[in-house]
Amino acid sequence: MSTSIVKYEGALRTTSTHVFSGSLVVSDAPTDNMGKGEAFSPTDLTANSLAQCILTTIGIVAQRDGHPPIDGTVAAVNKVMYSEPRRIGEIHVEIKFAGGPFSAKDVQRYENTAHTCPVAKSLHPDIKQVLTFIWP
Repeated sequence: MSTSIVKYEGALRTTSTHVFSGSLVVSDAPTDNMGKGEAFSPTDLTANSLAQCILTTIGIVAQRDGHPPIDGTVAAVNKVMYSEPRRIGEIHVEIKFAGGPFSAKDVQRYENTAHTCPVAKSLHPDIKQVLTFIWP
């Protein structure tokens, strides 16, 4: 069974429907690549997926192991494009933790989880992943 169905809508826009839930994601080509930039670009979604994966997997570790929850934690994402060939060159994620208190062991476990989440491990090794952790 498919995970999603992606439809080209025209004018460099796609809609993706998550088969199980019916959730919808829209993407547009960015303004620097012939698009309107009215939604996430496919490369924006890739960079964003890294931050979502980091927060989700840390949340799983916290919940599973009885560590302090991270509710309210925020990740800011900055994607850097390279050229020739056009590609994602760097993804910077700044994670500002909420909750706590966090022990040194919690900090180590959460930071390790961030660096080893499935998306981090799935991205090409040429993509520089820069993670910054801000603890309360």
